[in-house]
Amino acid sequence: MRSLFPVTDLTRTAPAPSGPPIDREWSLDELADAYAYPPDLRADGAGTPWLRANMVSTLDGAAQHDGRSQGISCAADMRIFGTLRGLADVVIAGAETVRLEGYRPARAREAFAARRAAAGQGPAPAVAVVTGSMDLDFSLPLFTEPLVPTLVVTGAGAPSDRIAAARKAGAEVVIAGEGGRVDPARVVRELADRGLTRQLTEGGPRLLGQFVAAGVLDELCLTVSPMLTAGNAQRIAGGPGVAVPERFFLASLLEEAGFLFTRYRRTDR
Repeated sequence: MRSLFPVTDLTRTAPAPSGPPIDREWSLDELADAYAYPPDLRADGAGTPWLRANMVSTLDGAAQHDGRSQGISCAADMRIFGTLRGLADVVIAGAETVRLEGYRPARAREAFAARRAAAGQGPAPAVAVVTGSMDLDFSLPLFTEPLVPTLVVTGAGAPSDRIAAARKAGAEVVIAGEGGRVDPARVVRELADRGLTRQLTEGGPRLLGQFVAAGVLDELCLTVSPMLTAGNAQRIAGGPGVAVPERFFLASLLEEAGFLFTRYRRTDR
């Protein structure tokens, strides 16, 4: 059963679906409409950035199984994953997630070519890897074979030899912090200054926790997987807690085979 449930959202630009739930596969156009970024974002860096996260969690809160998210995902989740990438200017991921998930360069997809061209975007999103230590293998295809140069986001005190190695591999190094620390709020600003305002983070939990703590996350696209894993797997966001929980509102909800595909937005955006 594939269903699209209407949710009241005063910020929507497209009409909410009406009638009974839809029992068919969603087209990529429908998904792209459902997950469209706010219309006022600009590709020249002058617009306000919008940071959304895409994560998956089991019913008991596990963000991974055996260290990876694939085991708690599904085919529809991967279609949405591809749609979110197809709409983004930049995909932001922590170095550990890049290593564990075997990240490769984002690819151009014909299904999103017209939308990207109309929005002033390139053929594919850039990938931005956030790392303080620069402990990355720059011989991997993510750095040697990207359609658009991969960005390495680090602090001003990162090892100079690793910065040189990243640049030699063709990556663009972005300084977004002092010393060996990366400032999550500055990551958002630095990428937006480069015209990358439609931002998508895919984690991992530590990086997402940093964005949450900094108060810069605008939207969470969370897949709730109908699975139980127990164990001690990470939650979708880790690290220090916030002093006051921030309220998000439910913007849309999709369902397929017991998987819930939710989209939450900050109440002040």
